[in-house]
Amino acid sequence: MTETTIALAQLEIEAGDVDGNVERALEAVSSAADRGADLVALPELFTVGYFAFDLYERYAEPIEGETFTRLQEAAADHDVAVLAGTIVEDLAATESVETPAAEGLANTAALFDSSGDLELVYRKHHLFGYDSVENELLVPGERLETAEIGGFTVGVTTCYDLRFPELYRNLVDAGVDLVCVPSAWPYPRIEHWNTLSRARAIENQCYVATINGSGSFADATLLGRSTVHDPWGVAVASSGDEPTIVTAEIDPQRVTSVREEFPALRDRRL
Repeated sequence: MTETTIALAQLEIEAGDVDGNVERALEAVSSAADRGADLVALPELFTVGYFAFDLYERYAEPIEGETFTRLQEAAADHDVAVLAGTIVEDLAATESVETPAAEGLANTAALFDSSGDLELVYRKHHLFGYDSVENELLVPGERLETAEIGGFTVGVTTCYDLRFPELYRNLVDAGVDLVCVPSAWPYPRIEHWNTLSRARAIENQCYVATINGSGSFADATLLGRSTVHDPWGVAVASSGDEPTIVTAEIDPQRVTSVREEFPALRDRRL
């Protein structure tokens, strides 16, 4: 079996400290690569902080902006794939990839391979409204892309997307066997976080890696607990709520064997 080492960078995120947050992200990429990671994944809105809604417009960037460019260079320099997810994207300023709207802001992840090539862009589909103004400030994504990384077909969703299982079915139908989920999930909804991510792994018989942040904002505290669930829904690696790097050895053949042993996906009736 050929295993891939995935590293979930549970970063300390300080609201509005974009320079400091990006530096911590770059340090995590370097550290994870030194520890043998093949893929490093970052949390949702690790630059500005999810709950810093009043700063979204000020710190919005295009895909070609400084943050993604620095992480793209880090991927190539350290020979490691990087899921840079997510930042506030300025859709009007983005030039290199298709955008869902002529203007506005989006919650956007980018996946770079170990050569620094852009393999995937994902804009959050389901925008949160409960106790949040994300759905007022941002434009939802429209596309589901996949990428080949470390023997896996990788898909990306973001945080609140965990509550919408049909999105994950679409990814499985596209051949995905690893879903990475950059998130900014707060207390007190620990059981939702644990249950939903595990359910998405079980029902789709794939790996689900949830990458959460750490830190407190004016009215919310991120609960951390970044976790890798295997295709049986077993948590093979996880954390508490402090900043850390969670690593796990994952194998695409594990997905194949589970789907062959218990062929629930084959029994779907559409």
